[in-house]
Amino acid sequence: MHLALPLVSLALAVLIGTDLARRVRVPAPLLLTGLGVLGSFLPFVPDFRLDPELVLVGLLPPLLFAAAIGTSLVDFRANIQAIGFLSIGMVVVTALTVGLVVWALFPVPFTAAFALGAVVGPPDAVAATAIGRRIGLPRRLVTLLEGESLVNDATALVLLSTAAVAITGSVGSVTVGFVAASFVESLVGGVVVGAVVALVLGQVHERVQDPVMNTALSIVTPYLAYLPAEEIHGSGVVAVVVAGLLLAHNAPLQQTATARLQSRTNWSTVQFLLENGVFLLIGLQASRVVGGVAVSPFGTGRVVLVCLVTLAVVILSRPAWIYLVRLPATWLGWRQLGSHTPARNAALLSWAGMRGVVTLAAAFALPHPTPHRKVLILAALVVAAGTLLVQGSTLPGLARRLGVRGPDPREDALQEARILQVAANAGSAELDRLADGVDRTTLDTLRNRLERRVNAAWERLGPTRAELETPSDAYQRVRLQMLAAERRAVLEIRDAGAADHEVLKDVMGALDLEESMLDRAQERNERLSSPVTAPEDSRGECEHLQEAPRHATPRTPEGCEECLARGMSWVHLRLCLACGHVGCCNSSEGQHATHHYEDTGHPVMRSFETGERWRWCFVDELMD
Repeated sequence: MHLALPLVSLALAVLIGTDLARRVRVPAPLLLTGLGVLGSFLPFVPDFRLDPELVLVGLLPPLLFAAAIGTSLVDFRANIQAIGFLSIGMVVVTALTVGLVVWALFPVPFTAAFALGAVVGPPDAVAATAIGRRIGLPRRLVTLLEGESLVNDATALVLLSTAAVAITGSVGSVTVGFVAASFVESLVGGVVVGAVVALVLGQVHERVQDPVMNTALSIVTPYLAYLPAEEIHGSGVVAVVVAGLLLAHNAPLQQTATARLQSRTNWSTVQFLLENGVFLLIGLQASRVVGGVAVSPFGTGRVVLVCLVTLAVVILSRPAWIYLVRLPATWLGWRQLGSHTPARNAALLSWAGMRGVVTLAAAFALPHPTPHRKVLILAALVVAAGTLLVQGSTLPGLARRLGVRGPDPREDALQEARILQVAANAGSAELDRLADGVDRTTLDTLRNRLERRVNAAWERLGPTRAELETPSDAYQRVRLQMLAAERRAVLEIRDAGAADHEVLKDVMGALDLEESMLDRAQERNERLSSPVTAPEDSRGECEHLQEAPRHATPRTPEGCEECLARGMSWVHLRLCLACGHVGCCNSSEGQHATHHYEDTGHPVMRSFETGERWRWCFVDELMD
């Protein structure tokens, strides 16, 4: 009971605080940290002592792994140059700057000041992604923040261990070569261990098809990577990140669909509890840390000044470094750091430097012989809480002022429709190959399901007349009502005790899975109530698109030519750019746009819906 009650209280506080943050539209990390600070001074709140070993070994590996499996390996590699300058260069510059400033202004040895710089150097993966997800940032900006936060902890911990050697041993033993060798050893060791773990566990996932076993294996994967890497003096952080990136990248080939679904659900829950619990724990250290400096020889005024100066240097170092690197990168044509990052995105990136769990855990891990250790720990806490307050609370407003927005769901819908169309064509070709020996009813059922999925994606793109229910909307509405009736019937069988529990569980699981997919489709459709614009990222090049005009004079601007002649209805309209024929989309009953292409061979059409400018090549299955 002595252990269970505080843990349950902590979990409930996280749930209540997160829900409150959502309701009052405040970033959850900021609100939870504030609640923790308040709670730390209340006498009835248990004393949650943050053990650095617990955080660095117990909490950090699963947090990093959860972030890594949600990060694209392709995007990470595409931005590796910028991520390197942020995760290595930024941390080193911050550590040196903080160390030099604190050493120059206060009676603190340089080794201790540099240790403080290493502690406050790495921005936090949890804080960046939590606030970034809430305000909606461009995907490349999120990739840079996530990639930086996944790797920078390793840099900071190497610098901190170097400072610890200098504090506890001989300063002369710490040289530039020693630091460089330590970093290379840490990096290489982490990469090798992470790659080996991903290779071995990937083979295990292929052979163990049970979803529960796969999920259980994924839960222990962070520790299988972290502990061996640390044992050989490599970076456990890098090992966990590499293992997570590789396993997530190969999961579609190595795991079953059910295993992937269960793993995502479980890791979402773990990540939610851990990342929000960590910010609450950070705040709960406030009273103990403040009480620890009450007897400091610095005096209250100088202690406050140390904390504020450290916070200011940490905040200002980031934009200084980003713009210092960005200018020569632009001159040298390095797209990742220069022209590929617009000025407003660079400004937002320079302000997204919130500190968190690693900073506080590393502060408590400072060697006990460190001069003024309690003052340095307080400074680290002020930096973690201060960056969350100053940067975390103003980041959404800055994003709005700069006009930086997240991905447009309408553009995402267009890309999704194009990808599903290509995938469906591949599936249809495979069905044609397998058609021999398959009865006609089965073939028709498979083709109808394939067409319905693709048509549902295209239906989301354009505005639909209010009086017309699209085929996909009708299917979702009726199928949800059917599922409710089916579930009632199954529950009657259950309540009557007329079937085995395991059989009923499988049947209910199948109904729940289908209903969840329909609910998700409905939710996404509701978000797309305005016209779609052509997405930059989904543009392709082919000779037909290059030669086709952007517009053609419609022969029947009032609607689909064939539908008007036959008294039929349509969902969305398409305009042939070769002859001006106006036809209806594949979700419409007539599918006259596609039939027109099949009859004439005219390759390029464009949307004929208000506000839409995208074109589609039937031949190459590309759009622009």
